[in-house]
Amino acid sequence: MAKSNKFTRRRFVQLAAAGTGSIYLLPRCTSGQDSSTRRFFTEVEAILVDAIADQVIPPDEWPGGKDSGATNFIDKQLVGPYKRYQETYRKGLAAIQESCSTLYQKRFEELSWDEQTAFLEQMEAGQMKGTAWAEGFDNEFFELIRDHIMQSYYGSPRHGGNKNNLSYRMIGVDYPLIIGQNRYKV
Repeated sequence: MAKSNKFTRRRFVQLAAAGTGSIYLLPRCTSGQDSSTRRFFTEVEAILVDAIADQVIPPDEWPGGKDSGATNFIDKQLVGPYKRYQETYRKGLAAIQESCSTLYQKRFEELSWDEQTAFLEQMEAGQMKGTAWAEGFDNEFFELIRDHIMQSYYGSPRHGGNKNNLSYRMIGVDYPLIIGQNRYKV
């Protein structure tokens, strides 16, 4: 007589559920957003934007720009409503790293806090040297990324920033009423 196979449908479902559930236990990327979910930025660019976000909104007793999700917000918007800024971001982020490499022989995120601050102050003032910064691109890019970081921090979390309503909690306001939705009784 042939040996009977005891692998039942119930056992198959148990093994499939265990295998599927174990996927969720795998470690995630620690940069605040899994790199596989990036829409526009490379991992290297995302690290740079994180460093700039923390300079624009420094962490103190409240999380700063990086931990509020600014990079995720900008990344998400650059494949949507801010698509027109894609080339500007590629050019600006590359120019920052090129300038830091020339001036400090380091990447921006490797600079000390004070060096990062001084670098961004020069950008804001339009005092950067080099062809990458010609025609006021240094000031233009600084204002663009600063504005996007601020929009992320103070805007609605539904757009990818202001993680966990961080800025709303910080300034002591409830989650703002969304006009046009009938979710609230007057």
